[in-house]
Amino acid sequence: MKNTNKLRAIGLSIILAWGWKRAGIALLAGALSSLAMAPFNAWPILFLTFPVLVWLIDGAGAGRWRGVLAAAMAGWWFGLGYFVPGLYWIGYAFLVDASTFAWLMPFAVLGLPAYLALFTAFGFGLARLIWTRDASRVIALAASLTIGEWLRGHVLTGFPWNAFGYALTEPLALAQTASLIGLWGLTFLSVAIFASPAVLIDGSSRGRRPWISPVMALALLVIMGIFGAVRLSLNPTTTVANVKLRIMQPNLQQDDRFNYSAKAAVMQKYLTLSDRASGPQSTGVRDASILIWPESAFPFFLTREADAMAQIAELLPKGTVLITGSVRAPDVPPGTRITRAYNSIYVIDHDGSVLSVYDKLHLVPFGEYLPFQDLMEKLGFVQLTKVQGGFIAGTRRRTLTIPNAPRALPLICYEAVFPGDVAARDDRPGWIVNLTNDGWFGISTGPYQHLQQARLRGIEEGLPVVRAANTGISAVIDPLGRIVARLGLGIEGVLNSSLPSAIAPTIYAKSGDIPTAIVVAAALVFVIRRRSAKRTS
Repeated sequence: MKNTNKLRAIGLSIILAWGWKRAGIALLAGALSSLAMAPFNAWPILFLTFPVLVWLIDGAGAGRWRGVLAAAMAGWWFGLGYFVPGLYWIGYAFLVDASTFAWLMPFAVLGLPAYLALFTAFGFGLARLIWTRDASRVIALAASLTIGEWLRGHVLTGFPWNAFGYALTEPLALAQTASLIGLWGLTFLSVAIFASPAVLIDGSSRGRRPWISPVMALALLVIMGIFGAVRLSLNPTTTVANVKLRIMQPNLQQDDRFNYSAKAAVMQKYLTLSDRASGPQSTGVRDASILIWPESAFPFFLTREADAMAQIAELLPKGTVLITGSVRAPDVPPGTRITRAYNSIYVIDHDGSVLSVYDKLHLVPFGEYLPFQDLMEKLGFVQLTKVQGGFIAGTRRRTLTIPNAPRALPLICYEAVFPGDVAARDDRPGWIVNLTNDGWFGISTGPYQHLQQARLRGIEEGLPVVRAANTGISAVIDPLGRIVARLGLGIEGVLNSSLPSAIAPTIYAKSGDIPTAIVVAAALVFVIRRRSAKRTS
């Protein structure tokens, strides 16, 4: 009883807070909540911070629209507190060419979180619009924030980085629920579970039993853990016969990757490192049937450099293919000045012939292109990659055919953070190959978060993920998210591994986000009806 009274006192102090004190509470709750993401994965802290969200909306003031505005402002401050420490590493990219971009770093480190916080504000405002005064208000918050997070992942090409659902991806047993409901389903569960202790301050008068909600939340968490543990035990890692992977992680500095004068040095490093012995019995690249290099590996158009293609052909033994990232020039008449390019993946055979090409579909705003490109360039702005006119987006997502191996689904860089957008339903691949260059973000939390998100794509789809990153973290991940092999951040080396086998398509792979949409819609209907019934009574 004493502890309950203390909790009630804390809750009431937050409900009654106003002005800058209220903003500060929301900001602090957001900052602490960011610790639930990789590499910290301190998700239990959300049991302390998410109840604060409920209490902030409880205290959002009288009057319907005034209350909605007050709730939305609290949500914006929470979002700002959450996204600034969670995405601070974006600032590193503006120091790669500091003389050109350093002045923009504060706008990126604060401006992007301020924009993303608008979606959190929307979630808070929507929740306040349908708010109740009983335990069902937790469901209102869960449904509303899930809608806000979904919008964040889709509006203006979307940026679903560090969605709240990632809090339930560690330990690995909890992440298995993604095979049923995907990231947005996990987001709904995360908010509902972690916000549930808020109702403990409601008191037990008039038949209320406030302890039921948190007990049910803990029971759900246990059920998720049991489901995941059983799924992991029933699906041990198996491998594809006669497929041997070698991932080359060069740990190359960004200025070398975009400097044509470094062409010879870059190429020599790739060739030497790819053929490096990795143990007493190693014979270098001859140990592999598939050699993989990271995103945009060269400071030149690969297929337009005959000497580079000849060196690759000389490196690859018969029966070995290379999967590599490269900037690709568009097909234009000889002599035409090239002003735009594709960010691509090539599959190259042992004789130097190109077997397959994939062009990146989901380009990075401000990194690979500028919104309102022509206008922004006239004003003097350039994107981080300095490709005049911006990169050209590919036309469709498709699998790559690779000799003597399952078809692969190519994902370049942050394409791997978009759930439900990774696999063509009528062209199911055998694995996901994710080439990336996280060297933009230095030794920071960013690459760990990127790995966490790529791993969840594999769990959602029931596909293994093979990840080649310039500076790390390169990894081979089985279809249940187990990391079979990895090279750490900031390490130069090669990673040898078998290719894990895919499993049968998951429920999420078959149905996508439809089940979650139904649950969220049902939750909204339930809360609205309950609110109406309360007001009538």
